[in-house]
Amino acid sequence: MSIQELIWEIHMRLGNTSFYYAAIMTLWGFWRILKKRGVDSNYWGAIVIAQILILLQGALGVYLYFFTDFRLARQVHVLYGIVSALVLPAAFAYTRGNQERRDMVIYGAVFLVMSVLTARALMTAGMMLIFE
Repeated sequence: MSIQELIWEIHMRLGNTSFYYAAIMTLWGFWRILKKRGVDSNYWGAIVIAQILILLQGALGVYLYFFTDFRLARQVHVLYGIVSALVLPAAFAYTRGNQERRDMVIYGAVFLVMSVLTARALMTAGMMLIFE
């Protein structure tokens, strides 16, 4: 296996991981909303992990796009990646880092959107969710 194939494999697996992580964060966020809780330090830590995961995914995608022979079937895949990388910082800027229940609703909705974006990114890249 060449280094390019390995990076593609990691990119693909991180895409699946991003989808599942965003889905879990959505469920956790909505559970916290039902319990009438805001954003706490545990959830903040999980948000940071999500952003790092998306940025790592994006960095590998940029490498694959510009420095390898791998090509996308549909260019909208890049748009989904860019929006996914920007949605959490935008939510943080909008909420100004507050930790109230209203802000938890925003983060729960943001992770729902991220779940859809990552699922669509996988589909437009010609991949489906892998359950291996």
